[in-house]
Amino acid sequence: MASRAVVKFTPQLKEIRIHLCQKSPQSQGLRDFVKKYYTDLKSENPSLPILIRECSGVEPKIWTRFEFGREKSAVVSGLPAEEILKAFSNLTTK
Repeated sequence: MASRAVVKFTPQLKEIRIHLCQKSPQSQGLRDFVKKYYTDLKSENPSLPILIRECSGVEPKIWTRFEFGREKSAVVSGLPAEEILKAFSNLTTK
């Protein structure tokens, strides 16, 4: 898979939240995902808030929030960055 993630999100998507641990091996794939894909995702979607929260020992998880407060989430513990990109694309479709 290419190292560039060119994804233009639907206007109904209002926010993305990423929770990860700075040190745990379970969060390594999510840390790699952020390093590898965040810049491209943000440049393609400059007005969309993408919140990255780090907390020691937290379970790596991604949330998406749509219109009217509807949310979807996925636990991405132990997954490599490429698999997280697939899970991420499933979460960002309404």
